[in-house]
Amino acid sequence: MSAPAITPAVMPIGKAINSGLRKAMEKDPKVVLLGEDIGKLGGVFRVTDGLQKDFGPQRVIDTPLAESGIIGTAVGLAMRGYRPVCEIQFDGFIYPAFDQIVSQVAKLHYRTGGNVKMPITIRVPYGGGIGAIEHHSESPEGYFAATAGLRVVTCGTSADAHQMIQQAIESDDPVLFFEPKRRYWEKGPLAEAGDAYPLHKARVVAPGSDVTLVAYGPLVTTAVQAAKIAAGEGRSIEVIDLRSISPLDVDTVADSVRRTGRLVITHEAPVFLGIGAELAARIGERCFFHLEAPIARVGGFTLPYPPAKLEEHFLPDVDRILDAVDRTFAS
Repeated sequence: MSAPAITPAVMPIGKAINSGLRKAMEKDPKVVLLGEDIGKLGGVFRVTDGLQKDFGPQRVIDTPLAESGIIGTAVGLAMRGYRPVCEIQFDGFIYPAFDQIVSQVAKLHYRTGGNVKMPITIRVPYGGGIGAIEHHSESPEGYFAATAGLRVVTCGTSADAHQMIQQAIESDDPVLFFEPKRRYWEKGPLAEAGDAYPLHKARVVAPGSDVTLVAYGPLVTTAVQAAKIAAGEGRSIEVIDLRSISPLDVDTVADSVRRTGRLVITHEAPVFLGIGAELAARIGERCFFHLEAPIARVGGFTLPYPPAKLEEHFLPDVDRILDAVDRTFAS
C-alpha cells in the first residue's frame, strides 16, 4: 500500500518569509537579525513575529531608527563571521543607508582581494498598493541592480519567499531581498522539501505561445491575472517571473521570445531607466530576428510616488498590461 501524498503547507508570503528566517536561524547560529521594531513587535508587517521570543534579543536585535547604523553594524558582524539579516522597515527608508550599501557592502569583498566576505541579506518591503504615505511605496531596486557587487532578488509567491530568503542568507555575497509588501497576505503553497530552485533563475509560471509577459515581485500576480483574461479571448500569454534582478536570467526570457516573437515587460518602478530597459536591450540583441513587434514596457511614471488616493492610476494593472499586449499584435 502506497503512502498517502503529503500536501504542501499553504501560508501567506509574509509568514513564508518568517518560516524561512526561522529555518535559517535554526540551521546556523551565526544568523542574526537586525532592524527597527523587529523584536518584540515583530516588525510593522509582523514578518519577524515570534523570532525574538524563540531566539532571544542577542540574535533578533531591535535597533535605533538609523538605517546607516543598521547596515554599518551588519558590515562589522559580517567581518567577524556572522550572517546578518537587516530589515529596512520601508523601501523609502533605505536611502540613509545608501552610502553604506554601495560604498562598503558592495565593494569590500573585491577591495580585499576576496579575503573578506560580506554575507549580508538586506530585506526591503517595497512597492505600492497599501494606501501608504510618502516614502512608504517606492521601488528602488534599480539603484542597487546597477551596483556591481550586489545581488538583487525579489519573490512573488509564498514558495519563492520561503526558499529564496534561505538561499539569500546562505550566500557569501550581499543580497538585497525585495519583498512585495502588498502581497504579504496572499496565500500560496510552499515548495516540497528538497525541491530547490536556483536563486537567480527566472521561472515560467504560466506557459503560452503568442506573447511573452515578464514581471517580478508584486506584479507576478497581476501578470497571471492578465494571462487568464487573455486566454478567455483566445490569446495565449506566457508569463515569466524574473525573480532575480541582478544577475538577470536573460536565457529563460530569450528562449520564450524565440517561440512567441513578442515581449511585454512590466514592473512598478518607472519605465525610464528601469529593469525593463536593460532586459529589453538584452533581448533586442539576442532575439532581433525573432521579434514580430517592438518590445513593450509597462511601468510606473517618471514622477514621485503619488498620494494614496491616486496610486491606482500610477500602478500597472491588468488593463494597461493587456493594452500593451494588444499593441504588440497591432504592429
